[in-house]
Parts: sequence; structure tokens; C-alpha cells
Amino acid sequence: MRIEEIMTKTVRAVSPGVEAETAWSDLRAARIHHLVVVDSGHIVGILSERDLGGARGKTLRAGKRVADLMTPTVIFAAPETTLRRAANLMRGHVIGCLPVVDGKKLVGIVTATDMLDLIGRGAERPVAESTRWTMRGRGQRRAPVRRTKQASGRVHNGSSRT
Repeated sequence: MRIEEIMTKTVRAVSPGVEAETAWSDLRAARIHHLVVVDSGHIVGILSERDLGGARGKTLRAGKRVADLMTPTVIFAAPETTLRRAANLMRGHVIGCLPVVDGKKLVGIVTATDMLDLIGRGAERPVAESTRWTMRGRGQRRAPVRRTKQASGRVHNGSSRT
């Protein structure tokens, strides 16, 4: 599946010169968590609810502009990016959204919430339990999970460790 299939095509954008409190109001009114910061048609940053200090961030936002609080490093994705690649980008960079660009044009946005909604709806193919993988400990290789019931009734993962 490609992110163009789940992305939000109507992207909320804000100028870097807008007051931070105004941006906060826009986020709350739209019930979203991210604004793309655009200057002269170019993406220059991302402004998240967290960047604005959340509901208790009034003092953080006081007298500041979007440019003062935005994250200037933006990780992008193309519409044909796979969900797996997008999820790995977001996880690897510890970010909550990916603006989607086609060439230099902003065409959408994908958020962690979009991906969780997809999984919650069951759109992803379930993985057979016999092929699921788990980490066995720090620095150790992955191994398939084998679940068996012990005499005590507890679930045992196949490892000799307790």
C-alpha cells in the first residue's frame, strides 16, 4: 500500500511570521496536531502541537512567531512511498508526520494517527502467529515466537529464561 492512498490531501499550512498563539488556535479549531510551515511556496518547517507547548504552553507561545518554535528540518515522502517505508522514516526520525510532496509541490500529509487508523480498521494483512518475530534481549538476534502452555497454565515463549 502507498501513502497516497491514506494521506490527507487538504494540508493546513501556516506562514513563519504568524503569531504562535494564532497557530495554536488554528490547530485546536481544526482538531489536528501538525501545521506545515510554508514561505513563498516552499516548505520551511513543521509546527506541531508539542512545539507550541500543548494546552499549557501559553507562556511559551507568548510574543513568539511560528518561525521561533517550528522544527526547520523536514523529512518528506513521495506519494508512491510505501507505508512500511513511511513508518520507518517516522520511527527512525522520531516524528509524527510526513509532508507528501510530488516534485516540489505539497500534495498531502501522513501522520502517525493516519497509520494507526489504518491498522485499527484492519486494512493491513494479519501476520500468522507462526511467523511473528520478537526480540530475545538486548543485542541478540530475532527469533520466531513459539507459544506453548506450561503445566502451570502460564504462557511460555519457548526460551529457557524466565
